[in-house]
Amino acid sequence: MSKPSSIYLDYNATAPIRPEARDAVLRAFEVAGNPSSVHASGRAARDIVETARAQVAALVGVVPGSVTFVSGGTEANALAIGSAAFSGFNRVIVSEGEHDAVLETAAASGLQVLKMPLDADGVARLDWLEEALSDEGRALVCLMLANNETGVIQPVAQAAALVRAADGWLHVDAVQAAGKIAIDFTALGADTMALSAHKLGGPQGVGALVAGTRATIVRQQHGGGQERGRRAGTENVAGIAGFGAAAEAALRDLPSLANQGTWRDALAERVKAAGAVVLGERAQRLPQTLCLAAEGFASQIQVMNLDLAGVMVSAGSACSSGKVKASRVVEAMGRPDLAPFALRVSGGWATTEQDWISCGDAWLAAYSRIGARRREVA
Repeated sequence: MSKPSSIYLDYNATAPIRPEARDAVLRAFEVAGNPSSVHASGRAARDIVETARAQVAALVGVVPGSVTFVSGGTEANALAIGSAAFSGFNRVIVSEGEHDAVLETAAASGLQVLKMPLDADGVARLDWLEEALSDEGRALVCLMLANNETGVIQPVAQAAALVRAADGWLHVDAVQAAGKIAIDFTALGADTMALSAHKLGGPQGVGALVAGTRATIVRQQHGGGQERGRRAGTENVAGIAGFGAAAEAALRDLPSLANQGTWRDALAERVKAAGAVVLGERAQRLPQTLCLAAEGFASQIQVMNLDLAGVMVSAGSACSSGKVKASRVVEAMGRPDLAPFALRVSGGWATTEQDWISCGDAWLAAYSRIGARRREVA
């Protein structure tokens, strides 16, 4: 039997590298200089970094000086939270849908941690936030722009108005949203924002923290004065070059990526007809993300069956050392009964309509087999 051709639908974990990013990385490898050196090779390396800084800045509508390059989204989140803690904020409010990179860093920050609940659609409850902000003490509020598991887009601009009225700091983890929907940092009202290259078709190991004028960034990594004193260490020139090229390509491709919403919804209707539940379907979502659950069809069994059929997807977040466990996000949505059965399908820049159709074919075939076995046992 011939091995089925591979279909990659796990972009929310890591997007395949874009040709533009690969080419930019390879060109950067030919430049030998340190971007802090003043000779010709150093200036060439600095030009690469600053060109990429402008490209990343354009993706979210800020001036290049607002962008600090770091090692990825996790470090960007940590730099924002650490800076707020150093700046006199004494509590941090995090939504229950946040990535572990935010939740774990908040827990280790030494600040009082409060968790903002989600409603049944996976949207953060701003009524709860408004009440929590009325308590004494300045608060750092962490609210992601789009959830990595469900794709649900959060009401960041509305939250920002509440946070600013309370003299707080709003940090936005936009790692999943960047390159998938249009982002205007200023219109959102964010004070800081985390980005990651590998989620939008750049290389792994590079990201950025975007900071507005209200935020004071205090470096957590000490040494030289790189990145305007915000983050010590020689810049990852090749990675940064790839990040910039990927950001520019992602911004260009936003209109075509929006088309995947139709393909996603077609798959959703097929699995719902078979008995699955689509999580967050009543909320605004990323166009290329689908989270589904079918009771009795365990997440890991779905992932394995689809993998055998040549379709690569994830069970929830892919940042837990390869472990498959019940979805914490689905539990926060009030559906602990579905949490062990959640599956995430996520497309991206190279995904075709046929990929979504083939995924549906494979899922339905596997679900039918599982159902037949359960009937035999019964």
